[in-house]
Amino acid sequence: MRRYSFLLDNLNPSARLATGPQQEQRTFYEFRTYSIRPDQNSVFLKLTNEKIHLRTAHSQLIGYWTVEYGGLNKVFHIWQYDSYSQRAAVRAALAQDPSWISEYISKALPLLTAQDNEVSYLVPWSRLKSPPQQGGVFELATFRMRPGGPAVWGGAFQAAMSAHDAPGYGKLLGAFHSEFGLLNRVHALWWFESADHRAECRHKAHTDARVVAAVRNSVAHLDSQRNQLMFPCPFSPMK
Repeated sequence: MRRYSFLLDNLNPSARLATGPQQEQRTFYEFRTYSIRPDQNSVFLKLTNEKIHLRTAHSQLIGYWTVEYGGLNKVFHIWQYDSYSQRAAVRAALAQDPSWISEYISKALPLLTAQDNEVSYLVPWSRLKSPPQQGGVFELATFRMRPGGPAVWGGAFQAAMSAHDAPGYGKLLGAFHSEFGLLNRVHALWWFESADHRAECRHKAHTDARVVAAVRNSVAHLDSQRNQLMFPCPFSPMK
């Protein structure tokens, strides 16, 4: 057994069984995406605006957005939990909350066509930040990386994000990796002053040799990418 462990420790990083540094933070973030019936979009948003306090009484809401580009009739929201036991307790409490059931969930569910959730952690080098000001737009960039984990692609991904963030080609609010849901997926949450500001920043980034080089290195580990431009709801803490 010792000889086997020694051999594993001396393998090339891309061949290791381990996928990267052990998760040190207990805090995780649940990403939830709801698809709304097209004819009921405004009804759902009005109901949620009026009753979201029934949900936030149980756990912390980070942000709640409508998807403007990259998916129609959808909302995306992020919830923070300190542990899985806390989340289980929250779900149990909600199931026994008569106001939540009668005033919101029983009315909201018929308005939806699908629900999806994912558990994500902040990558070790990222911290959740607030936008520099209110009134902007948000972009959720989702990358499906090739299997192998952060030990293989983590450095290249960090370099690509930093190449955009450091010069000001957008404000990176957090970088996350998936734990439950579709695996080998990382998310970058960005803030921009407006959709036009985002377009301008993207154009400038394409002419920056440092960004081009960093992205090229990261793309070598990439299978697919999806971007969504989102507007914060009036009740969203992050906006």
